[in-house]
Amino acid sequence: MGEFILNIVHRPEMVPEYAEKVTGHGQAEDIGRKALLTESLDIFKTQQECAHKNGLKTTIEMTYASLFNDEAVALAKEHHEKYGDEIGLTLLGLPCKEFREKYKTKDFCIWMFSMEDKKAIVQDVFEKFHERFGFYPESTGSYYMDADLINYIKEKYPSVKCAVATCWEEGPKAYHTCNNSWYTFMDGGPWAPWIPSKQNTHAPAANEAEDSGIVAIPHLSRDLIACYDGNGSNFGTHPQNVLRGMIYDTESWEYPYLYNLIDQFRYQEKFNNGYAYNMMFVGPGWMNKMGRWESPYELLLKSYEDGCAYYGKLKKEGRLIDMTMSEFADYYRQKKSYTDPECALWRDILYGSKKQVFWYCDPFMRVGVNMDQGGAIVDLRPYVAKLDWPVGIGTPHIQDASYPFLIQEKYRAGYFTHYAGEGTIRSAKICHGGEEVDLCLCRTKAHFSENRRAADDKTQGTVRTERVADVCSGAVGADTGNCEVIERILTLDPVEIEFSDLTLKLQTVITFTEGSSSIKIERRVLEMSDPSADVTINEYMVGCYGTTEYSEDMSGLTLSAQKGGETKTLPYEYKCRELSVKDADQVSCLLPPIDTRVSMSCEGREKEGYFKEGYAFSPMFTLGYTGKLCEKEVFATWLNLEKGN
Repeated sequence: MGEFILNIVHRPEMVPEYAEKVTGHGQAEDIGRKALLTESLDIFKTQQECAHKNGLKTTIEMTYASLFNDEAVALAKEHHEKYGDEIGLTLLGLPCKEFREKYKTKDFCIWMFSMEDKKAIVQDVFEKFHERFGFYPESTGSYYMDADLINYIKEKYPSVKCAVATCWEEGPKAYHTCNNSWYTFMDGGPWAPWIPSKQNTHAPAANEAEDSGIVAIPHLSRDLIACYDGNGSNFGTHPQNVLRGMIYDTESWEYPYLYNLIDQFRYQEKFNNGYAYNMMFVGPGWMNKMGRWESPYELLLKSYEDGCAYYGKLKKEGRLIDMTMSEFADYYRQKKSYTDPECALWRDILYGSKKQVFWYCDPFMRVGVNMDQGGAIVDLRPYVAKLDWPVGIGTPHIQDASYPFLIQEKYRAGYFTHYAGEGTIRSAKICHGGEEVDLCLCRTKAHFSENRRAADDKTQGTVRTERVADVCSGAVGADTGNCEVIERILTLDPVEIEFSDLTLKLQTVITFTEGSSSIKIERRVLEMSDPSADVTINEYMVGCYGTTEYSEDMSGLTLSAQKGGETKTLPYEYKCRELSVKDADQVSCLLPPIDTRVSMSCEGREKEGYFKEGYAFSPMFTLGYTGKLCEKEVFATWLNLEKGN
C-alpha cells in the first residue's frame, strides 16, 4: 500500500479576508472591531477541534495579527503540547491596526511589496514571533512567495524548512471570476510539493546548487481538470471550495465530489513511486457566522466536520499519515530526488465527460497532455530556463508572478480557434489523398508505465549525457542508483482514422525521461486497410510566450533549421514566412524574452523539417516535421527545451 500524506494547516487570522465587511453590517471599516476578533478566534478553535477529535494533528500558522493576541498565542502553545501541532508563521494575515499604522498601506500580499518592504515586514513578523514563543518557526507561507523573498527568509531565518509557496493556476481565470478585481497572477507552478530553485519559485531545483533550502507545498490541493478549465477556487479539497462551487446537494447537504477528489489524490501514488499528497490551508473567514457562498454557517461547519471525519477515517484504517509541515519537509527530502518528477493521470470526476489529462512536472518543464485531444500537449512551461522573474513594487512584474508558457490552450486558444489563425498546441496531422485529420479530434485514453534502463543503453537515443549524470547523482535523500535512466511512459489507446479510401489504426506513445528536458512522441501505425499504402504525417508545435491572454511582442524571436553544419535562420517580423529543409537535424525557435530555446528533432522516413513565422492576427510560430508512414512503421519526434543563452 502506498503512503498518502496529509497536511492540515490552520491560521488564527484575526482579521480574515472579506469578513470585516460581513461582521460590520455596513458600519465604517474597523479591522480592530472586537466582534470580528472574537468571532475569528472562535472559528479557529472550532477548526482545531474538528481536526483533533478525528485524531489529526495540524500546523498552526500564526498570523502577524494573532501575535498581538494573548489568547491566540496561549492556544497555539497548548495545542502544540497536547496534540503535537506545529507552531509556524504565515505571511498571510498581515492586516491589523499595528501593521497599517506602521506601513500605511492596505496591501496584504507579501510578494507584491517592494524588496525593501519585504525585508522589513519579514523581520517584524519573525521577530514578533520569537518574542511570543522564544524560538523561530520551521514553516511559513503565503499564497505565493517569490524567489527573492524565499532566499532572504532562508538566509535570515535558517530554521525555516517548509513553506506554502504558490496557488495552482491562480491567474487570469481566477481574476475574471472575481469581477476583474483579484490581482494575484501565479499560473504555471507545480500542483504538488517541490523544492523551489533559488532562481524562480515555480521552477523546481535540479541539483543542490539550485536548492533554495526549503520544501514548498501548494496552497490547497486542486482538481487538476476542473481547476485548469475553470476557476480553481471552486475545486479543491478544502470543503468550503466545494461549497463555493455549489457542488453539493442543497437538500441533503451531501458532497460526494469532495470525497472523490480526496480519493483521486490518493490514487496518484500509482504514478509517483507509492507516494501521494493532500493539503488543506484554512483561515477563519471561510466559516463566518453570517454564512458564505450562499451557504449558512451550519452547512459551512458540517462540511468541515465531515471533511476532517473522512481524513480521520482514512487514518484509522491505516490509509493516511498526518504530518506537520516541518515533518513533511523532512519526509519529502528523504523520499524524493531532485529530478524525480511529479506525475498525475487525472480523470474528470465532476462533469461526467470521461476526460483524462496527464500532468508532468520536473526541474526542466511542466507539461499538460490532454487525451480528449488525442494526447496533444496543451500546456508547456520551460522551467529549464529557471527564469529570473522578480515580483512586486519596483519590479517589471508588480502583480504577475506566473511562469511564462510556450503552449497554453486556455489563454492562446488550443486546437480550433477561429476562421483564421492558430492556437498553441503540440499535435500531429495525418494526411492522405488530399484529406487531413488532426489527432486533436481523436479522443483516447492513456495508460501509465515506468521503464528503467542502464544509462549506457543508447536504444532510446535522446537523453543528454549531462542530464543522465543528474539522474545518477542528483538525490536529495534517496538513492537513485549509479547508472540508471528512468522513463515515465504514456501509452495511448489506438485511434481509428478514416479516409475515403483508406482506414488505419494509429497509436501514440509519449515518453518522459527523468533528468532530460525532452519529450519523445512516437506514432505507430498498427494496421491499415491497404497494407501497401502509406500516409503523410505532419508533427507540429504551434507556440508563443506569455502569462495572460494578450500577445507579447514576438519581434525578438529567431526561427532556425539546422542540417549538418549549416543553419538557416529567420528573425520574427510578422511576415507569414516559412522554410523547410529536407532531412533537417533540428528546427528551433529562440525566445530571448523568456531565455528559452525550444526545438524539435525527428527519426522517420522521408523526414522534412520546417518552421513558420506568424502574422499580426495570429502571432504564433510553428515548428514541425513531415514524413511518410506505412503499416508497422514508427515516426518519432522529440520536443526539446534548453536555456536560451
